[in-house]
Amino acid sequence: MTPDLLRVLLIGLHVIVSLFLILVVLLQTGKGASLGAAFGGASDTMFGARGAGSFLSKLTTAGAVVFILTSLALATPYLTNREAGSVIGERVPAKTRPIATPRGAEKAPSETK
Repeated sequence: MTPDLLRVLLIGLHVIVSLFLILVVLLQTGKGASLGAAFGGASDTMFGARGAGSFLSKLTTAGAVVFILTSLALATPYLTNREAGSVIGERVPAKTRPIATPRGAEKAPSETK
C-alpha cells in the first residue's frame, strides 16, 4: 500500500467513526426526551429489559477508542518530521513612523506657565 492510499483510508475510517460516535451519543437516553425515544416510542424496550444504557455505553467506548487510535495514526507523520526552529521564522522589523500629535497639543499642560 502506498502512503497516500493508507492516509485516505485512515481519513475515511476516521470520518465514519466520527459519524458513528455522533449517532451513538444521540441514541443514549438523556434527562429529557432523546433521539432514542423517537425510534418506536420507547427506547428502553428497543435493546432489551435493561435498556440501551449498557449496550450503548459499550458502543461509545469502542467508538472512542477507535477514534483516538485513528487520530494518533493520522497525526504520527506530522510529529516525526519536525525540524528544529521557530514557527514564526525570521522576524521582519516593523516600519516605524513618528506618532502624530493632535493640533494645539504641542506642549503638555504642565509645561505652560
